[in-house]
Amino acid sequence: MQSPTLNFRVQISPIQLSMFLLQKWRVAAFGVYGYMNFTKNGFNGATVYMVCRSKEKGETALSAIRSKTGNENVHLELCDLSSITEIKSFANRFSLKDKPVHVLVNNAGLLENNRLITSEGFELNFAVNVLGTYTITESMVPLLEKAAPDARVITVSSGGMYTAHLTDDLEFNSGSFDGMEQYARNKRVQVALTEKWSEMYKKKGIGFYSMHPGWAETPGVAKSMPSFNERLAGNLRTSEEGADTVLWLALQPKEKLVSGSFYFDRAEARKHLKFAATAASHARIDPIVDVLRSMANLC
Repeated sequence: MQSPTLNFRVQISPIQLSMFLLQKWRVAAFGVYGYMNFTKNGFNGATVYMVCRSKEKGETALSAIRSKTGNENVHLELCDLSSITEIKSFANRFSLKDKPVHVLVNNAGLLENNRLITSEGFELNFAVNVLGTYTITESMVPLLEKAAPDARVITVSSGGMYTAHLTDDLEFNSGSFDGMEQYARNKRVQVALTEKWSEMYKKKGIGFYSMHPGWAETPGVAKSMPSFNERLAGNLRTSEEGADTVLWLALQPKEKLVSGSFYFDRAEARKHLKFAATAASHARIDPIVDVLRSMANLC
């Protein structure tokens, strides 16, 4: 079967296209995806905390989820995940609850095509996708330990990372800024961070997993990749398919999962394409973690 021709700024291999499109019965991404995570039966009896930036949108989602599931133990917490200050404030507030965190899903993500800088001085894509993910995960470790040995962290990465090496140019300061390339780099960091966390916390009873959700016809995709969305309209995954692999990772017995691995459609998937020469770049993760810890001002 021939792969479709895409007017797309990142070269996509046939393997990637098959991962994105051929198994269409699962998994979506971006905004609707977070909502779908918690309307599935697997979480109906759970206590769930949604961490949202927008109070209005968060309250709308909260009301809809409670109505659909009948679960009143769904709560809204406000936090802008592009802000280290807000993440730390949220983590401090939440830690006062002194409740174990069994599952942390790092679902917040951004693909901004223009170079924007946050009020704290960080490139916006990096601030949300990498620094925010790193900071909230590290901040939740003490509460995740309380849920050991069943605790787990699921980071929603992307097959877009296949095109990118791990680089220490975290904020795309060299060369002409390319939002799509920065997104791919960010997602590569997430996969390498998952490996590193798995190694760091292997004796603490916390499992770490990254995953590729697939591309879906959502407002986020339409805004960030309009040409891609238009050309493949009707062939992308649905919102209803979005929660499948995240929920599967959240609910599977941990002995059936491999901490540090990358998952796609309920199965382990390769982290590197053959001949892409990206594997060796993961050796850079230690100094990158040092930089992230310094940026987040974590002890």
